[in-house]
Amino acid sequence: MLTWLTLSTLFLATRAATDKATLIQGTLEGNARVSGLPEQLALTQQLLHRYNLDRPLFYLAWQPAAGWQWHGSHNQYHQWLLQLAQGSLGYSYQEDAPVMHLLGRALRYTLPLTLLAAGFSLLLAVHLALWVSCRPTARSLVLAVLHALQSIPLFLLAVCLLLLLANPDVVAWFPAFGLGDAETEINWLQQPGYLLYHLTLPVLSLVLVSLPALTIQLDGALQQELSQKYIVTARAKGASRSRAVRQHALRNALLPSITLLTELLPSLVAGSVVVEVLFALPGMGRLLAEAAATQDYPVLVGAAGLTALVRLLAQALADMLYQMADPRIRLSQ
Repeated sequence: MLTWLTLSTLFLATRAATDKATLIQGTLEGNARVSGLPEQLALTQQLLHRYNLDRPLFYLAWQPAAGWQWHGSHNQYHQWLLQLAQGSLGYSYQEDAPVMHLLGRALRYTLPLTLLAAGFSLLLAVHLALWVSCRPTARSLVLAVLHALQSIPLFLLAVCLLLLLANPDVVAWFPAFGLGDAETEINWLQQPGYLLYHLTLPVLSLVLVSLPALTIQLDGALQQELSQKYIVTARAKGASRSRAVRQHALRNALLPSITLLTELLPSLVAGSVVVEVLFALPGMGRLLAEAAATQDYPVLVGAAGLTALVRLLAQALADMLYQMADPRIRLSQ
């Protein structure tokens, strides 16, 4: 319900802000085959109909001369709902291509980036939190480093990685930007490794931004569990600190940390916008940046819907992990 309301508000706001004259003029100027006035008028009507801009915006509209008027189902919003129910997000103003096609093409690069960053962030957070819990003497130093890392913005962190690891004046271990000609110059067996090589710095940037919050949260939960009576009993029976942490405290400590998963995936999707623009990757980040710069509102609405879907999937994943961590938890039907 909230997702539908958000998308509907965004659609109505962007359609109301769409300047039809500017949109049509930009298309006509970019089409060298259109020469005469009759052809321009015909193409204008065709474009308006293609984007449903020849209809009223909503069911009810205010006309200065006639007052409130009811348009029934003959409006842009109703047509957009019908298209959405059929799995269509409309057409891009700039590329004149289906928005679903553009999003799918961009996700070929954004999905590996975000999934790799999420997987490495979770694995490293769990192992690092376990490591510091088993070594109390190093805990303060590690937490101090994590807090310092947490204060660095993603953009600044990515730039630092570029200057340190993709700079010929320092070390040029990784490419500074782009994917090169991975799809044309190498065979399909080499493409996964080639893609991973180019995604190393973007993934590392997202991991370093996500890791501190996950580790600090899990470490705090582990410290609280280590003070519980069942841990004291396990230690009294001869269990080492490492065994008590891994076999007894970890499962209970994971419960409050799972809540962070509902924010991890959406934040990684948002962070991918920054790193993809910075590293010139042809993913969702560049697509959104270009759509915002050119006022390509159908693409922006589609991307917002995709972000809302990711948040819903993250919440569903968190619910599943809650049940796996503690079978006594039962989700309400």
